Amino acid sequence: MAIETTWRIAQLERQTDTGGVIVAHWNVSSVDGEYTASAYGTVGFSPDPTAAEFVPYADLTEADVLAWVWGSVDKDEMEANLAKQIADQKAPKTQAGLPWA
Repeated sequence: MAIETTWRIAQLERQTDTGGVIVAHWNVSSVDGEYTASAYGTVGFSPDPTAAEFVPYADLTEADVLAWVWGSVDKDEMEANLAKQIADQKAPKTQAGLPWA
């Protein structure tokens, strides 16, 4: 089974006067059968409402904001880290327990 990874924007913080997004809260999760791994983070922005590329809050899509996040977070590295966590779950390098229990 292949690892399935999903990125989501959990929350946005914006300036009320301009509609400019100043913080994006994101999460990513990977699933491979019964094994899962996830990460959460935030990315801050300094919106300029006079810039040609400015997109006001009301006009944003999740794809827009994910593209911004991936400008600051290395998407491939994050997904590789989650894949490693899943691989470690499948073949643990350490175990706990009591041999007499």
